[in-house]
Amino acid sequence: MIIDLIRTQFGSDATNGMLFLDGVFECFSLEDEYREQKIRGETCIPEGSYEVVLRKEGGFHQRYSSRYSFHKGMLWVKSVPNFEWILFHLGNTDENTAGCILVGDTQQDLDVSKDGFIGSSGNAYKKFYPKVAEVLENGQEVTLNVSKIKIVDQAISNKSGSEYINSSQVFDKLSEINGQLKILTAKMDGNIIK
Repeated sequence: MIIDLIRTQFGSDATNGMLFLDGVFECFSLEDEYREQKIRGETCIPEGSYEVVLRKEGGFHQRYSSRYSFHKGMLWVKSVPNFEWILFHLGNTDENTAGCILVGDTQQDLDVSKDGFIGSSGNAYKKFYPKVAEVLENGQEVTLNVSKIKIVDQAISNKSGSEYINSSQVFDKLSEINGQLKILTAKMDGNIIK
């Protein structure tokens, strides 16, 4: 299984992202901010590819084992340079992580809050975790690929142009099709309309 974490917004105190499982959107992510020089507990992991395994020891494992019947071990991102014990877990703001990856069903723009915010973290975790844990329990590999969103060097506009279609054009086309359907229906009934 491939987990893609694509970072979409970099703030002064947090990093927003999206998680995909084998190319399908799963949920949002929240991490600490990006830094050139790591500060313990205040920095997101570097971009790259990492192995994910089940970690069946430690405080998080004990807490999650008592909380979730489906828990088999923490999802541990291994071999991150200069980082240790990077986990996927619950939380809502960057204050709930020390380099780990938080998951959530909703996400707030970092311009609204420097700490970031993801909501429905428990719901997202209940959907995300079993899918990944099942693959690991079946003896298959899970790889986390961390990257940032690619921004095209072209202005994005909501203005209508030859490559865009606006709602009035859609309405006009649907009206035209509707009229053609009425004519066909009338012809099929033996009534010719001119």
